[in-house]
Parts: sequence; structure tokens; C-alpha cells
Amino acid sequence: MTEAEVAVAAVFKAACPDCRASFELAAGALRLAIGASDRTTFYSFTCPDCGSAVRKPAGERIVELLTGGGVRTLRLHITA
Repeated sequence: MTEAEVAVAAVFKAACPDCRASFELAAGALRLAIGASDRTTFYSFTCPDCGSAVRKPAGERIVELLTGGGVRTLRLHITA
């Protein structure tokens, strides 16, 4: 299986804190932002049930799973 096929096949379980719905999202529905610290590293998605923008913290393990599953990643840079 190629990397592209893995990314297409990757599905992640998620939940919305607003409407409390649980669902599965394809890698393309998630975004990962990697900052300089754990406080500035997070993933985000739009709840398919209520439409809320959801942002959750991402530790090392979550970052590994999401990047390995083909989630688009944005590296945040701090300017001095």
C-alpha cells in the first residue's frame, strides 16, 4: 500500500465538545498545527453534526498518529 493509499484509508475517531456527538473523520477533514510547545500544538476539525469549529490539544502520540495517517500539517513559527 502506498503512502497516498494509507492517507485515503486513514479514519480517526473524534467527538464534539459542543453537541457531544461521536463520529469518524477522514484525514482530509482534520488539520494539525505544530507549535513551539505542547500548548501551541493542536488539531482541528468541523463537527459534521452541528458545524462547530473544534480545536483540541495534540501531544506527541496524537501528532504521530495524525501525521502518519496523512493529516495536513501546518508548522507554526514564532518571530522574534
